[in-house]
Amino acid sequence: MKLIQILGTGCTKCENLKSNVEQAVQQSGVEARIEKVTDIVKITSFGVMMTPALAVDGEVKVVGKVPSPDEIAKLLA
Repeated sequence: MKLIQILGTGCTKCENLKSNVEQAVQQSGVEARIEKVTDIVKITSFGVMMTPALAVDGEVKVVGKVPSPDEIAKLLA
């Protein structure tokens, strides 16, 4: 099971990223747990200075943009 973390304070882009992640997980059939990280200290502990960001299994994959569900699905494969 993959751990997908959405790093952001709750802005519109962060919510869009969450929606796209949920779509990607559903499309790809990957077993995953989705977690929102809103604590700025935890976000910066990933080395992220711009949100939204996406981490998969603790590794930051995307920073500062909202990838499409298809792009996210490729990251999960």
